[in-house]
Amino acid sequence: MSDLIAADQLRLFIERIERLEEEKKGMADDIRDVYAEAKSQGYDAKTMRAIVRLRKMEKHARDEAEMLLDTYKAALGLG
Repeated sequence: MSDLIAADQLRLFIERIERLEEEKKGMADDIRDVYAEAKSQGYDAKTMRAIVRLRKMEKHARDEAEMLLDTYKAALGLG
């Protein structure tokens, strides 16, 4: 591969990454707007974020995390 072709290919990769980063920023802004809208309707954004995180997990991982949290809470007298 010639240096010119390699440089062109590298530039194309960088430009693709930059476009994707811009799209990612736009999506993050949209998500932030949805949380703000939900908060204005009386929902707790922190709790909603926790629910979204839990829903991403597979059931067995979620069950294990909840069991561990319950164990820690009980050990600290919070349960």
